[in-house]
Amino acid sequence: MAAVGLFCMVSGCHGETQVYREPVEGISEEQSMQTPEPEPTEESGGRGLGKDTHLDSPSGKCYDYYDEVEPTYIDGVLLVNKEFALPKNFGNGEDPVAVQALQELQQGARRAGYSMPLFSGYRSFDEQDKLYRKYAQTDGAQAADTYSAWPGHSEHQTGLAFDVGWVDLQFADTAAGKWLAQYAHEYGFIIRYPKGKESVTGYQYEPWHIRYLGKDLAERVHKSGLCLEEYLERSRSQH
Repeated sequence: MAAVGLFCMVSGCHGETQVYREPVEGISEEQSMQTPEPEPTEESGGRGLGKDTHLDSPSGKCYDYYDEVEPTYIDGVLLVNKEFALPKNFGNGEDPVAVQALQELQQGARRAGYSMPLFSGYRSFDEQDKLYRKYAQTDGAQAADTYSAWPGHSEHQTGLAFDVGWVDLQFADTAAGKWLAQYAHEYGFIIRYPKGKESVTGYQYEPWHIRYLGKDLAERVHKSGLCLEEYLERSRSQH
């Protein structure tokens, strides 16, 4: 296992870069991936995104690597980011406990007068591969790296992550977005990619992306003001 302290994702992180891809209106992100996309080229930013398992994946590792890699748990918490990967066969849908918590969060939002629809949940390795290819083809790999995970490095594959509300940076300034940021931890979730932590998480601020941790841990992470990588690093250093 790589040292937990090496969380600073300098390469591929662009600080406050305001780049995002919004799902086509009325079509889910998963549905949008059903349309065949042209293969990325070097000119479009593609980095050997071939389907041959011996070729490099978007992460720069060969696809075979994801047959052997083991999930990383820090103090019992599954950690997935640009450094720590999941095997191809990890996960087969949303975690039922996380789904129950999400439904309770949505009910809480409705009681407060807000709609908190689910836009994206579980994605398999192959689905994430297609999605990343699509974004790299459209915006180039350098930009895609700031808002889309490589296959095997997506929290959505864990079944513990959800995109809710409105997939747009402006969501943070809405009443619903502010409610989510303030109360998500009470339902067991954190804002996984908070503002100001881009150099640590490796991704732009995503006020719509929540990760289930359970109520106790989510509350501790929320109160700490740290992102998940920082919190787990601090927790490990104290042991």
